[in-house]
Amino acid sequence: MEHEKILGLLENRQYKILKDELENCYPVDIAELMEELDEKQVLIIFRLLDKDNAAETFSYMNGDMRETLINALTDSELEEVMDEMYLDDVVDVLEELPANVVDRLLMATDEETRQQINSLLKYPENSAGSVMNVEYIGLRPDMTVEEAILKIRQVGINKETIYTCYVTDKRKLIGVVDVKDLLTNSDTRTMEEIMDTNVLYAHTLDDQEDVAQMINKYGLVAIPIVDREGYLVGIVTVDDAMEVLQDETTEDMSMMAGISPTEDSYFGTSVFQHAKSRSVWLIFLMLSATFSGLVLDHFSPVILAMPVLNAFVPMLTGTGGNCGSQSSTLVIRGLTVGEIEFKDIFKVIFKEVRVALMVGVFLAVINGIRVVIMYQGKVESPMLLAFALGITLICTITLAKVVGCTLPLAAEKIGLDPAIMAAPLITTIVDTCTTFVYFTIVCWIFRLSA
Repeated sequence: MEHEKILGLLENRQYKILKDELENCYPVDIAELMEELDEKQVLIIFRLLDKDNAAETFSYMNGDMRETLINALTDSELEEVMDEMYLDDVVDVLEELPANVVDRLLMATDEETRQQINSLLKYPENSAGSVMNVEYIGLRPDMTVEEAILKIRQVGINKETIYTCYVTDKRKLIGVVDVKDLLTNSDTRTMEEIMDTNVLYAHTLDDQEDVAQMINKYGLVAIPIVDREGYLVGIVTVDDAMEVLQDETTEDMSMMAGISPTEDSYFGTSVFQHAKSRSVWLIFLMLSATFSGLVLDHFSPVILAMPVLNAFVPMLTGTGGNCGSQSSTLVIRGLTVGEIEFKDIFKVIFKEVRVALMVGVFLAVINGIRVVIMYQGKVESPMLLAFALGITLICTITLAKVVGCTLPLAAEKIGLDPAIMAAPLITTIVDTCTTFVYFTIVCWIFRLSA
């Protein structure tokens, strides 16, 4: 629905028509549209939604809107919303709200649900246990197909997924059965006869990103989560995996741009928070650039002897920084999708060095032609200058690509996020090294003294 149409129906108090229109909208779209409305209008629209849509729409809202609604809704309305939401969505909501609001939400749930929520909240942040859902279909090994289908009909409406069912023996996971297996087998066959015992699973303390990558790699609808003893305690579904991967990608993009990650949206983050998240890295990078200044200061006699050398510093440092960023981006992507591991470091370096030599020679030739044409008659030996710049380019590009590919791998090895070693940091390191290499080569070729 268009924003103007909603406002028109609200202003004219045509609530019956609006209610009918909202039934044809997806909850995620309703949540997005409600962000553009004022508090009173949000409350009216939310109360026009049926229970199922209201609960799902609530799970898609941002933290501020949720808090506003919680303060405006009655206890009975809150209880209805909480009853219709899946537990993993409830936990996600609670983690973003202030303590006093969380207490009110927990009071709106029954004792059993409250215990399940508290158990999920105790798992470490970013672990599989913190994003799993305890609402799954569990079957006994001696159950027949007919009994299993009957159970799905009875309890499936309250489960997040019914497409994959889990066979347990005294709560220990022993196999999985798809709905397709149930529909294509005789009613008298047991779960033990038709279940797949080669089960992919994860542990509660596994990193949530690793679990999401498993779901993506093997094309799963859901993956079972077991504790240390092998007892089935929950599942992580594909929609949760997509959300985890989106959050991790957003975090990596922020870190690669030299910005401290934040969970809020762009417009949901204040100007002060934006400035704070960006300033930390900018201060560090600004101070680290001091080393480039020290190198230039050291070679100041060379610059005085040949002032034209200064004109090529931006080109060399820019090219080196860009080459390093290219390599780091490819390696970080490879680490993220599991294509590259630390043991591949020498293979990666060997490949990047060969790429660097090819690119370096090509750029050196192009730049050499440019220098000879532009500086003919302006410097004493344009050919010699072009040669010095060509050697510097080859060395700079090789150095940048080696630094760009090894730093993310080293970060992964010591347990840091490889995205930290991205464009801003690599560019700063390469700038200093490039400046030193450039003037060293020039001094050697032109026999100048620093």
